Amino acid sequence: MAVVALRMLFGDRAKYFGLVLGVAFATLLVTQQGGMFVGLMTRTASVIADIREADIWVMDPQAKYVDTVRAMRDTELPRVRGVEGVAWAVPLFKTSAPVKTLDGRIDNAMVLGVDDASLIGLPRIILLGRPEDLRRPDAIAIDQAGYIRLWPGEPLRLGRELELNDHRAVIVAITQASPAFSANIVIHAPYSRAVTFLPQGRNTLSFVLARAAPGHTPGEVAKAISARTGLQALSSADFRWKTIAFYLANTGIPISFGLVIVLGVFVGIAVVGLTFNTFVAENIRQYGALKAMGLSDLRLTGLVLLQGAVVGLVGYGIGLGLAAMFFNFATQPPGALRGFNLPWWVAAGDAGLTALIVLLAMFASLRRVLVLDPAIVFRS
Repeated sequence: MAVVALRMLFGDRAKYFGLVLGVAFATLLVTQQGGMFVGLMTRTASVIADIREADIWVMDPQAKYVDTVRAMRDTELPRVRGVEGVAWAVPLFKTSAPVKTLDGRIDNAMVLGVDDASLIGLPRIILLGRPEDLRRPDAIAIDQAGYIRLWPGEPLRLGRELELNDHRAVIVAITQASPAFSANIVIHAPYSRAVTFLPQGRNTLSFVLARAAPGHTPGEVAKAISARTGLQALSSADFRWKTIAFYLANTGIPISFGLVIVLGVFVGIAVVGLTFNTFVAENIRQYGALKAMGLSDLRLTGLVLLQGAVVGLVGYGIGLGLAAMFFNFATQPPGALRGFNLPWWVAAGDAGLTALIVLLAMFASLRRVLVLDPAIVFRS
């Protein structure tokens, strides 16, 4: 019966290709949008993910996510260092500032001030330059994508000068930082220099980065810091999820992507359902002949499901392959879509969704086959 089912399916090439393309389109749309949504949410917490040395973030009690910066007193740093279970703690300054090249190109940058001594907070991948060069006068590090945005089409070169909020800044290192959600350019500088780029009040400390000592977990130490200092302390993982949760709850991003995914599902159901219904209608005599030969409803259901499974597998494979090609070529650094990818669990979830699309699309057609009168074979 499997051979008969496949011959019926492949015999009508126009319908077969229409079914496959309908499933492939739905798979491509859902998978691509799902991957883009995950990548966008990952960007919201890219600063946290980049600083791997620290596993605890300490901030003002009212801070809701990583882009909510409410400066703390500098005296909070030694208080955090004095909490039992803290191996080390360093300051981090975070702000946004306008940047201007000498030839007049203007953009906005996220400026991160890292610890002067240890330089903890600097990206691990340095494409050009050396971390210790940041201790030179007016020295900064800029990410590769930001450099290309300011000097498009020009090779990477150290020594270029910028106006950073009317302050002179010299590029001594080019990094490969994760793309940020709120800025196109990421600049790193020593803490003592970064705080001078923008007018500040008495308080300049944005975050305290800390690490739990051996024998202590980040969660335990974070609770101890909060109890001792009254500040908000979270493990890096908890702070990352808190940031993502804030954007999920307070922006239209989930609704926007969700509507596109739902649209893809309904389009897939409509296209595949109508095409498969037409396929069944044109092959109704063949189904009737099989039923007249004594094929049970269960076997007939299996035959139709086999046809749907073949269409689903082929269409899913094509759609997933096209989505993978998109993420492979369109997201190469240092492009605007760098950092977006296709997680395996998104592809796995889409596989289940594709199966659901095929089953729902086949429902009406399957019912038509099951209530079929075998006598149709003998009618003119």
